[in-house]
Amino acid sequence: MNERTLKVLEFHKIVQLLMAKTATYVGRDLASDITPLTDIAAINVLQEETDEALTVLRLDKRVPFAHMEDITPSLKRAAIGSTLETDECLQVAQVIYTGRHVKKFFEGLEDEDEKLDLLQAIVAELVSLHHVEKEIKSKIDDHGDVLDAASPKLRGIRQSIRAHEAKIRERLNHLTRTKSKMLSDAIVTIRNQRYVLPVKHEYRSVIGGIVHDESSSGQTLFMEPKAIIELNNELQQQFVKERQEIEVILQKLTAIIAEHTEVLLENLRILANVDFIFARAHLAEEMKAAKPTLNDRGVIDMKQARHPLIPDDQVVANDVMIGDDYHAIVITGPNTGGKTVTLKMIGLCVLMAQSGLQVPAFDGCELAVFQKVNADIGDEQSIEQNLSTFSSHMTNIVDIMQDVDEETLVLFDELGAGTDPQEGAALAMAILDDVIGRDARVIATTHYPELKAYGYNREQVMNASVEFDVETLRPTYRLLMGVPGRSNAFEISTRLGLQNSIIDHAKSFIGIDSENVENMITALEDTRKEAEKELAEADRLVEESERVRRELQQEWETFQAEREALFKKAEEKAEKALQQAREEAQIIVDEVRQMKDQAGFKEHEWIEARKMLEEAQPHLVETEKETVQETTELEVGDEIKHRTLQQTGEIIEKKGKNEFIIQVGMMKITAKRDDLTFVGKKKQEVEEPVRHVARVMSSGATVKPELDLRGERYEDAMARLEKYIGDALLQSYPRVTIIHGKGTGALRKGVEQFIQTHPHIKSHRLGAHNEGGSGVTVIELS
Repeated sequence: MNERTLKVLEFHKIVQLLMAKTATYVGRDLASDITPLTDIAAINVLQEETDEALTVLRLDKRVPFAHMEDITPSLKRAAIGSTLETDECLQVAQVIYTGRHVKKFFEGLEDEDEKLDLLQAIVAELVSLHHVEKEIKSKIDDHGDVLDAASPKLRGIRQSIRAHEAKIRERLNHLTRTKSKMLSDAIVTIRNQRYVLPVKHEYRSVIGGIVHDESSSGQTLFMEPKAIIELNNELQQQFVKERQEIEVILQKLTAIIAEHTEVLLENLRILANVDFIFARAHLAEEMKAAKPTLNDRGVIDMKQARHPLIPDDQVVANDVMIGDDYHAIVITGPNTGGKTVTLKMIGLCVLMAQSGLQVPAFDGCELAVFQKVNADIGDEQSIEQNLSTFSSHMTNIVDIMQDVDEETLVLFDELGAGTDPQEGAALAMAILDDVIGRDARVIATTHYPELKAYGYNREQVMNASVEFDVETLRPTYRLLMGVPGRSNAFEISTRLGLQNSIIDHAKSFIGIDSENVENMITALEDTRKEAEKELAEADRLVEESERVRRELQQEWETFQAEREALFKKAEEKAEKALQQAREEAQIIVDEVRQMKDQAGFKEHEWIEARKMLEEAQPHLVETEKETVQETTELEVGDEIKHRTLQQTGEIIEKKGKNEFIIQVGMMKITAKRDDLTFVGKKKQEVEEPVRHVARVMSSGATVKPELDLRGERYEDAMARLEKYIGDALLQSYPRVTIIHGKGTGALRKGVEQFIQTHPHIKSHRLGAHNEGGSGVTVIELS
């Protein structure tokens, strides 16, 4: 990738942000070398790695990276036979420790329902060298000191050292007590690794011995008394032996480390890569970035893309689309309006995506993988080379034009600026035509009004502009696709107080063509604003509709579950009641059978009664069975069941071949044939023969869920009500409706009095507005 492009687009600032997200020095070094790739397959792998790391962060998990140094130099020294220092050995142990815990961390994520194939595969390559870590930690403590237990010989040497030190301190303490007047301070100290006393200068000859140091004033001498010179010599010999034994121990540790140099280097590389991947994820999390879909078709499609280096409270998001219907965008607008920022934002997002970084835009963004990204941005006037701004730009453009093809993204800032406007505009159009002719993708900013019409004369070019608020005289930094920028010079001058006569005089110099172009742009802006307003309202309505749909769907599913549970419970209750009734009826049948000779009953009547009991078996709801399409021809008077309402009713009118009006309770509704299940033909009134045995009503008898008492005499109505409640209880209905009408209210009062005295009525209420209001009483049965 072009180094100059990386510089002008400030890609190094993205690298710095990424480096700050790393947890280890090795990860930081890897992040510092990040560069955009051009192989779409390799980039897709990087993007998947970043996305998997983000998944781990969304689980509120953090990889256990400890402080870890780059041990590569130490491992190379160990491989050639050099002895490592204690701190180097500890750094090796720390790398092993970190690798072990990182691997354990990812093993703990295997139970999560998230796909982490790439990260799991990377971490699986870590090799556990716990025995090497354990060997190092058993010889060296956390402060880098070799432990006494590192070897039996070292333990013996250090015991001897402590014994010699004790003897020396004992003799020196004796001198501090007996010669205290000759000492500057009654303490024992060390100079040149030998024990000494602070002796006053005038008592030097009295104490005797070797002077190792003196105070800055010269009044105190640090002397090794003659009485302990030999003991100090013996102590120094023990120190020599200690250093020799430590050297032997470190050599052995170095040899163990050298045996695993390749594995340790690979572990270090893996840990650095994992740290680098999670740094990319942390940066994406901070930027609220999205994973881009990559393509090799030169298409860029980003919704609400933001410049990654501008703070969230200042940045303005914009939609950007190029590469499908058109291959070039020409952005016009005033200075400081955000043209260059938009240009850099697009270039940076492309570079970030090709580096495995997610981009600051909405989900679903799409970015092309370009083999080359070339940019000419900024004022690069060179005094040393005696180049003007125009010459500097043209030098860069010449270099860019030599290397443009269909896999190139070209970014031109103020194309053709710095020279005569007419010539500059002509040159800009010629350059754009050449780049477009090579099928490259190009985005250019310009001040030239001639380029406003350029986009309307080229199929592959889209005009765009940065919005300027004339009321506040400030840019909004919004990118307007399809609308070229207006100069706004007259409007701004008017608001700043310039006389109208001068402005009118200035307008007289404007050609008809220029005025028509400005009027066209104004009309386009007005149309765009109205369209955006309508689109925002449409989006709001769609979002509100979707929310309502989700809520209704959830409520419907809850209702279905509760309804099925109630049906199941009611039917199970009915089955238990029926079983009990069957058992009691069987007892009665057996008793009466014993008297059949006296009573003259016939055997076939008992068989019929027994058969009726056997057939009185309720059918439990089977929610998992699929509804079978019925072909039964329905007629007026047929009893049906509405599949959605799960209520039985009767067909009262046939509107068409597949459409009926049905009566369900108090409601009359229109229903399609597919919504109805055939239950049975309308029952004819048949006079039943008189039987000598009382029949027990089973769940097979038809009892409607409502009773209509309107028009009945009071006594007859109460008798019917009592019988109906009994039948409904046998049917295990949880709820029934009594229709008594409004009238004088006598029937309603009678119904209420009956309810108060009945032991199996749990509660009651007047009907709702859609149920009949005060003309209906709904009864809950227990």
